[in-house]
Amino acid sequence: MSSAILKVEALDAERLIRIHWDDGEESLYPAVWLRDNCQCPRCYLDSAKARKLLIETLDVDTWVKHLTLINQRKVHIMWPDQHVSDFEADWLKKRCFSQKSRAKLQKELFLPECQYWGSNLHLPTLDFEDVLTSDEHAYNWLSTLKKIGIVRLTGAAAQRGEVAKLGKRIGFLYLTFYGHTWQVQDKIDANNVAYTTGKLSFHTDYPALHHPPGVQFLHCIKQTATGGESEIVDGFNVCRQLKEQNSKAFQILSSTFVDFTDIGVDFCDFSVQSKHKIIEIDNKGQVIRINFNNSTRDTIFDIPVEKVQPFYAALKEFVNLMNHRENKFIFKMHPGDVITFDNWRLLHGRRSYEAGTEISRHLEGGYADWDVVMSRLRILKKAVKNGN
Repeated sequence: MSSAILKVEALDAERLIRIHWDDGEESLYPAVWLRDNCQCPRCYLDSAKARKLLIETLDVDTWVKHLTLINQRKVHIMWPDQHVSDFEADWLKKRCFSQKSRAKLQKELFLPECQYWGSNLHLPTLDFEDVLTSDEHAYNWLSTLKKIGIVRLTGAAAQRGEVAKLGKRIGFLYLTFYGHTWQVQDKIDANNVAYTTGKLSFHTDYPALHHPPGVQFLHCIKQTATGGESEIVDGFNVCRQLKEQNSKAFQILSSTFVDFTDIGVDFCDFSVQSKHKIIEIDNKGQVIRINFNNSTRDTIFDIPVEKVQPFYAALKEFVNLMNHRENKFIFKMHPGDVITFDNWRLLHGRRSYEAGTEISRHLEGGYADWDVVMSRLRILKKAVKNGN
């Protein structure tokens, strides 16, 4: 439903314009912001949806010389240097500076809805081929992945190459030192603890990178008859519990930088070092990422000696909460299953299994960056919405 403007006025002293909308709302827009966002061909490259106007040429103290409302649908502004700008009503309404409007737009752009879960999780499941061929199913896949943190896809072929198809569906996979995709199976002289048959405790992948991969794909090609069950936990839910039950432990883990390392040879030789807070929060105190892999947590620990023991105590409490029966969900992958999950939110693990003379369990894995996933999600959302 298009917006209509009843009245527009310049507030010269404040260098603002005020718009009165037909729904009774009012909006204020700074003159400098309007000039910066002029949509004319001299100031804006429409083919790239990008600003051409340079900050160097912007008068930050500019004001509105002349203001005209056209058919309740367009605001026409003449600036002191005689440049003119036209702004459509819908464009302005969408970018209103009120707290309510800004919150609504941010929700549309970043889809922040998050549903916590524990052992009672009903694992969201979709068909692999449907996701590859249908925009509606692909949208359901990625929107659920964003909200719940995990989606199982069934019906993939029990052979290598299916993860690459998912990468192409969203755009491209995230290349790491282990390759575009990698094989999780028992290996002699393994260069990663995942390539053994032992138990893997709860972890996120690759905190040894300063920008760990956002999404992980794991495709089951072959599964062992006994053992090898997957375990997952909603890390954001566990963080919420930790903050409620032991705020000091939460404060330690969200403020202490921990060293991580990964050294070896795979796609190429590598020697990786990073520093992360295990619980990463934004400026509003919301948890936005968990960085924890006990196997690659470095022996080097760059904190004062008196803070070491309290850190371990906080970490132990965090891990104990992950392992509470009501928090973790246990399942077993079957050949053709692809688990897709949020590597910034979920921690995952694996129960041990017996090593044999032949490879008894084989998964192919790959990563995607959240920027790539969110880009595809926004495009699919628009396509599905327009299609309906």
